Amino acid sequence: MNLLQPIIVLLAFIPVAVSLSTANGGTVQHASPPPNIVFILCDNLGYGDVGCFGSKLHRTPHIDQLAAEGLKLTSFYSASGVCTPSRAALMTGCYPPRVGLHLTDPDGAVLRPVSPNGLHPDEVTIAEVLKSADYTTACIGKWHLGDQPVFLPTRQGFDQFFGIPYSDDMTPREGQPWPPLPLMRQETVIEAPVDRDLLTKRYTEEAVKFIQQNKDRPFFLYLPHAMPGSTAHAFASDAFKGRSANGPWGDSVEELDWSTGQILKTLKDLNLDERTIVVWTSDNGAPQRKPPQGSNLPLSGWGYSTMEGGMRVPCIVRWSSHIPAGTVTDELTTMMDWLPTLASLAKTHLPADRPIDGRDINELLIDPTETKSTHDEFLYYYRDQLQAIRDSRWKLHLERDDRQVSLTGKTQSSPAQLYDLKADIGEQHNVASQHPDIVERLATQAANAVRELGDTAKPGISQRPVGRSEQPVPQVLREPGGN
Repeated sequence: MNLLQPIIVLLAFIPVAVSLSTANGGTVQHASPPPNIVFILCDNLGYGDVGCFGSKLHRTPHIDQLAAEGLKLTSFYSASGVCTPSRAALMTGCYPPRVGLHLTDPDGAVLRPVSPNGLHPDEVTIAEVLKSADYTTACIGKWHLGDQPVFLPTRQGFDQFFGIPYSDDMTPREGQPWPPLPLMRQETVIEAPVDRDLLTKRYTEEAVKFIQQNKDRPFFLYLPHAMPGSTAHAFASDAFKGRSANGPWGDSVEELDWSTGQILKTLKDLNLDERTIVVWTSDNGAPQRKPPQGSNLPLSGWGYSTMEGGMRVPCIVRWSSHIPAGTVTDELTTMMDWLPTLASLAKTHLPADRPIDGRDINELLIDPTETKSTHDEFLYYYRDQLQAIRDSRWKLHLERDDRQVSLTGKTQSSPAQLYDLKADIGEQHNVASQHPDIVERLATQAANAVRELGDTAKPGISQRPVGRSEQPVPQVLREPGGN
């Protein structure tokens, strides 16, 4: 199908006082005020890195309890295998190529320090949508959608920003004269270099304070952690360092679990449990390291790829008295769905002047055992290349002579590969020769998508420009009174 079909449905979304249209034509009743929203996003954490998704190495009791009290989404997808495009998709509800942040010059697949690129100021973020419904908003953590002032969270709908503007591994090194990793409050660097061992602890303390200060008004807390992170050696504070069964990576994951526990405890202490929806997920899968650190099992492949392990990530949603506890759905859902879903919950409007690829999944959240996904397809983009497509059951890796296999653009020839994801989650058995009709159907859907969103050196008709700042300057710590 053409990607314009879900767009037409979404543009017809009209919020009203007591019920809201959903992307699949149903309604969600709201008898109470809009909920507070806590969105926790880990960095590079794999599908199999927490207990409730199968980890035997990491102790994650608070995250496991969150799953026991809410809903596990087991076919939930990031829109990219790397962080900048994934975060752009979350903020805008769009595939990264639609908003120009899939591949940028001179950055490549992810934005680098002092880049001229960023999320275009004309894009409408989740925070801006929620601000229109009188939410107070905070981004506490890793941003990575542009480090120039015009691109910072405070210019994209967030009342508060405390965190780092890009990845924890983007530090000065030979050939990369980047500034010391900056910790920012609002638009000012307050420390450089920041102690990465303390990032999870400090983000958590700041998040707790934000919840306490805004307990009497609707709030949106976006908590994009820097950990387990992009550095080969993950970071954790002294209370967790050396305590896990999986080295620094495990230490970092277990501190993230502690952080989740602190957020949940704060909500409970303030009697906000039933008034707050909590979403917990990761921006992409765990990257390949030697020896292995993170885990994407039982999925195949690693982060930074279009294999399932690169883009299918753990996701848990809890909203006491609304979402049934201890439930699981394997229906297809995506990072892009949160913009229309949270707009629905907040009883506010989506932007009506642009295509949006996400779907309102409120009905699925509230009735996960009976509700089906309204996604007919999901697209797996790698940099500027569409490499795979799936429907509710089948995933087709497209036949390509130029399949990109590295973030620097190295290519190789690849045949068509078809997998039955319901029976073969690990992509082990290529059944393309047995189902040529399915291969042809999905390849046709992919061609339609390419006309919309583009492919290698081939712009799509619905792509929007990346933001540009023509004279980027480094974010550095300045002396009091200095320029």
